[in-house]
Amino acid sequence: MTIIRDPQYLDQLDITLDYIAKDSLENALSLLDRIDYQISILDEMPLKFRKSFHFDDERIRDLIINGYTIPYFADYDNDKIVILDIFKWVDR
Repeated sequence: MTIIRDPQYLDQLDITLDYIAKDSLENALSLLDRIDYQISILDEMPLKFRKSFHFDDERIRDLIINGYTIPYFADYDNDKIVILDIFKWVDR
């Protein structure tokens, strides 16, 4: 499956990493590495993570890393995974 990062996700990721980097660039880079790794293996097991609490669709899952929720859509019809957003659950 092809992995696509939605512009909303990319914008929020930049904001999140910039915020973390103000305190610790090392922590921001470490988080980015963990996120990239988990996203890179989604094509092997697209339904690995729980059904999203934020969407009423079985194909939308929540990848959670360090308190950040990363919803993604497993689109089997088009053989792709779309990374939708990143946020802290307390902010939604």
